[in-house]
Amino acid sequence: MNQVLVLSVSTAVLAFLSFFHVYSEGADISALNDDMAQSTVIYDANGEVASKISALKNEGIKIEDVPDHVKNAVIAIEDHRFYEHDGVDLVGISRAFVQNVKAGSIVEGGSTITQQLTKNALLSSEKTYKRKLEEFFMAREIEKQYSKDDIMQMYLNRIYFGNGSWGIKRAAMGYFGKDVKDLSISEAAMLAGLIKAPSALDPNRNYEEAIERRNLVLQMMKTHGFIKEEEYKQAVAEKIVLNEDGADPLRGKYPYYVDHVIDEAIKKYGLTQEEVLTGGLQIYTELDVTMQSAVETTYAKDDLFPKGTEKQIVQSGAVLVDPKTGGIRALVGGRGEHVFRGYNRATQLKAQPGSTMKPLAAYAPALEEGWGVTDMLKDEEMEFKDYKPQNYNDKYKGEVPMYEALRDSLNVPAVWMLDEIGIVKGMESVKNFGINLDPKNDRNLGLALGGLSTGVSPVTMAEAYSAFANKGERHETHAITKIIDKEGNVIVEYKGKKSKAVSKETAEKMTTMLLGVVQDGTGKGAQIPGRELAGKTGSTQVPIEGVKGTKDQWFVGYTPQLVGAVWVGYDKTDKEHFLTTTSSEGAALVFKDFMSEALKNTKAESFNVTPLSKYIEEHKRKQRAKSVKELEARIKKESEKLKKQWEEAKKKLKDKKEKPKEEAKKKKETNTESAGASTNSEKSNDTEEKNGTGDTKDSGGNGGSEGDTSGEGDTGGEGDTGGEGDTGGEGDTGGEGDTGGEGDTGGEGDTGGEGDTGGEGDTGGEGDTGGEGDTGGNGDTGGSGDDGSSDDKEKEDDSNN
Repeated sequence: MNQVLVLSVSTAVLAFLSFFHVYSEGADISALNDDMAQSTVIYDANGEVASKISALKNEGIKIEDVPDHVKNAVIAIEDHRFYEHDGVDLVGISRAFVQNVKAGSIVEGGSTITQQLTKNALLSSEKTYKRKLEEFFMAREIEKQYSKDDIMQMYLNRIYFGNGSWGIKRAAMGYFGKDVKDLSISEAAMLAGLIKAPSALDPNRNYEEAIERRNLVLQMMKTHGFIKEEEYKQAVAEKIVLNEDGADPLRGKYPYYVDHVIDEAIKKYGLTQEEVLTGGLQIYTELDVTMQSAVETTYAKDDLFPKGTEKQIVQSGAVLVDPKTGGIRALVGGRGEHVFRGYNRATQLKAQPGSTMKPLAAYAPALEEGWGVTDMLKDEEMEFKDYKPQNYNDKYKGEVPMYEALRDSLNVPAVWMLDEIGIVKGMESVKNFGINLDPKNDRNLGLALGGLSTGVSPVTMAEAYSAFANKGERHETHAITKIIDKEGNVIVEYKGKKSKAVSKETAEKMTTMLLGVVQDGTGKGAQIPGRELAGKTGSTQVPIEGVKGTKDQWFVGYTPQLVGAVWVGYDKTDKEHFLTTTSSEGAALVFKDFMSEALKNTKAESFNVTPLSKYIEEHKRKQRAKSVKELEARIKKESEKLKKQWEEAKKKLKDKKEKPKEEAKKKKETNTESAGASTNSEKSNDTEEKNGTGDTKDSGGNGGSEGDTSGEGDTGGEGDTGGEGDTGGEGDTGGEGDTGGEGDTGGEGDTGGEGDTGGEGDTGGEGDTGGEGDTGGNGDTGGSGDDGSSDDKEKEDDSNN
């Protein structure tokens, strides 16, 4: 009988061991893996942790990063023989069985840490013999394939500590706001005590019960030699300070900036969202937490923004960029509740830039082509083929200097300027500033006023204007500088990309003019006391017929060390949703609020560019010099004209003098012939001559000079009162066109001029009294056989007309 019993027991034991071996060999633990899912950590520009992101309920930590007292606290209360058994602690099970029998209830469990890992990671929570059997065998298999440290690491990363905290890392941050490495012995003991009943022992709700459990863990740690008596007393006496928020203060911080970091990692560097969220990456960025906080604070001030409606709030997006590197220092993509990787208006917006495009498309390329800051631009109503731009107030000045056109944001001069330099040069300039254009749809003069087919975002405009702040060089905007994987390998490193947008001289001249926009123009609202700020406003009209209002407001501005851009508007503009203010009243004020705060810890710097006043003074000097030259030119022209007229007058006078001489000569010849034919003697003729009007008693000068008494130089002779060279000679009183010499009173058309007294046809002129055929002439008194006929009387009447 005894032999049969021994044989039966032996057979049963053998069968059990055989079953154990077979089942153990077939246990599937492939689902258990040490993927070490960890949060991705975002670092700022100074290398400090700024934010964390993760898509998992738990977060991994490497066992070497877990302090010994944290591991020992868990081992002391959950499985003090952890390093001695092979996954199933038969001694522990037997002891627990005895203790439970004595207590009459379950006061101690027999499951090892390995078995708990198996249950949490591989099995369901059902309480059946089959599941317990699977747990038993899987625990043994895990011990075969993994080291004790591996098992402890997986356990600490998966166990639930209550209050939404899966894993020791999240528990440490959630309850104490600390990293695991910073936990004290007392805090470690409290977390270890939560494993048994996390909800019932949650210190936020049941503080006393949690402290009591903590003290039990500390007692077990002392009992099993993990801590000394002195450490135990200190730990028991330590007051526990809980994290009131109950969450990682860094998780979810700077959400819009983090969204952009994720987008950049995916789109630019080819990572997947899962890799970014669960890969335990270390992402180093250009983030400046002071500047980021400044922008976020501004966006929390509802009174700075126009009031929206119940359907829509007025939205906005802003960005701050370092012009020397292109690094994005701060970024906010919207107002109101943030949605993870939602619409980011700072980077994804596609809106018309309005007048902020004028410096890029018209004025900068014009300066490059040799135009000047003070050169005059047309400002009048005009039409360019089928395009007719208008100034905002529908007023025009005729022409204005370039700086004034930009300062007052006049539309027509900008379009005229682009037309002057050519649309091709304007488009090339815009591309050089980093803005993509449609070669067909954007090829029009509306480009000068921001009429783009696609639109731009604040980050695009900030990058463009950074060239003005950086001596003409444009750096590509970026957030990420480096990415390190969880193994410590650098998998991404930003390589700076820069290009020449404009020359240094053009950049400085543009800065000079844009300083004027903020000081005295449309950008006054953005002024920051004590700082040089250059910038440009921009706005677009509501594209709905019959609705007068603003669709988009812009302000883009910069100091020597920081560039900022802000857009304000509705996500969807309609008849009920549009802005009624201009960018100088809206966007510029928002810009000022966050820009002044972002720069509060930085020293004010100067652009060191030529002041606009010098350009204006130079312009005035040029204008004065131009006026003087024009006056000199007019005087010279008039002088030449008068000289020419005088020469012509002298020529006419000379011609007129020659004509009477010839006629007198002919008369003399005729008289001689007449005298020779006369029946009177020569003596008789002489007597008659002495009794004539040419007698020495008469006025006449040469008294019987060549010809008759009324010949050249006699009374009434052409232009003379005497002989040639006497009173009334050339240039004297009675000369053609003068009453005196050249340039004196009596020039052409003056007294004595042609047609005037003493001029041709006047008293003493040709055909008048004393002229040809006058007294003493042929047929006159004393002439051959005449005594004052009717012909002579008619001559006298003419002289009195």
